[in-house]
Amino acid sequence: MSGIEFQRRGNHYEHPRTPFFVEFPAGPLGIGRDLHVQPIVYRIGGVGVLALSPTDSCRDRLAAFYHWNDRQSLETAVAIARRRKINLKVIRDWSKEEGSLSLFSEFLGLLGPAGRQS
Repeated sequence: MSGIEFQRRGNHYEHPRTPFFVEFPAGPLGIGRDLHVQPIVYRIGGVGVLALSPTDSCRDRLAAFYHWNDRQSLETAVAIARRRKINLKVIRDWSKEEGSLSLFSEFLGLLGPAGRQS
C-alpha cells in the first residue's frame, strides 16, 4: 500500500488524494449471519478494486442498524438504496434470516415509494 502512497492509520489505509480509505477486515467476509458474500470488481480510474456490491453495502449498513441500533448506519443504507440499484428481495430475505423484518420495514418507510423501485 505504501508503494501507491497509502499510509496506515490504525486498522485502515488512507491516501491524501482520495476521500476513501481501504480496510482489510479479518475473514471470512460476512454480513450478519451470511458468510457467503462475494465482492465485485469496481473500476476506479481503470484499476479494478474489490468492493461490496450496492446490495451488500446496504445489507452491511443495515446489519449495524439491526444488531447495534446504529441509526447513522440506517441513514447510510437509505442513501445507498436511493443512489444505487439494489435488490430489495435479497435484502428482505436476508433481513428475515437475521430476525429483523420489523426493522426492515422501518428501512422501507424511510426509503419511501420512489426508492422501492430499485
